[in-house]
Amino acid sequence: MKTQVIVLNGGSSSGKSGIARCLQAVLPDPWLALGTDTMVDAMPASLQASDSGIAFGPDGGVSVGPRFRELEDAWTEGVAAMARAGARIIVDEVFLSGAAGQRRWSERLGGLGVLWVGVRCEPEVAAGRETARDDRVAGMAASQAELVHRGVAYDLEVDTTRTEAMACARTIAGHVR
Repeated sequence: MKTQVIVLNGGSSSGKSGIARCLQAVLPDPWLALGTDTMVDAMPASLQASDSGIAFGPDGGVSVGPRFRELEDAWTEGVAAMARAGARIIVDEVFLSGAAGQRRWSERLGGLGVLWVGVRCEPEVAAGRETARDDRVAGMAASQAELVHRGVAYDLEVDTTRTEAMACARTIAGHVR
């Protein structure tokens, strides 16, 4: 089956967004890059720091509430609809609930050609990247580095600890049908 969706799952600051941009450059057809950050940025401010929406703890922990899940369900359904309509999509995702997060996406993407990619990075390296950014809560990268991979099944895994985003993207592109 032809690959219509590439799902990149990894913790904060693991390199998913950089890989997505590189994939857009190396894949022969146009691909849209969409991710959980896109969805959070589109949410009203009142849900971006709320128990019913999404809240970021001082230790880097992330909690999501029922309003977030409602919007997330609509978001994933919309991404799947775009893929069914012919758009090729790269999803930049953080499965905070591990296998349950993959299951939610898998249900929405049923019948589509999906390449599941785990993006790993050693917690210390991701934490260093996090420190260099001004849009992350300290501790998020370390807390998510392994959590997001628990129970998740991948077609392919890449590790950005010592491998550049472009090299990872070329490896992933070699698996796209």
